Amino acid sequence: MATREADGKTVVTVGGEIDVYTAPKLRDKITELVAAGVYDIVIDMGGVEFLDSTGLGVLVGGLKKVRAHDGSLQLVCSQDRLLKIFRITGLAKVFVIHESADEALAAH
Repeated sequence: MATREADGKTVVTVGGEIDVYTAPKLRDKITELVAAGVYDIVIDMGGVEFLDSTGLGVLVGGLKKVRAHDGSLQLVCSQDRLLKIFRITGLAKVFVIHESADEALAAH
């Protein structure tokens, strides 16, 4: 998991699997960023191969945390199998999902 600053937003790049074993690390990272006053977060899921309900829960929890501070949590995801999960769960309407990190950073 790598973190970088760009255009006033913090990009968290996640890879591999976001599941019951790895989701807590992502939750801790989001919590740490919000505690540090970072409320505009982009989660780059370009390298994610698998996402389960625990991972979805962490993303929803992160969204609630930043929204409490009028912030935003946007996702970068272009893999059909992951986008399908967001559509089926209705979360495609909840999250702003971008094709690329550049697109997410250009969005306001």
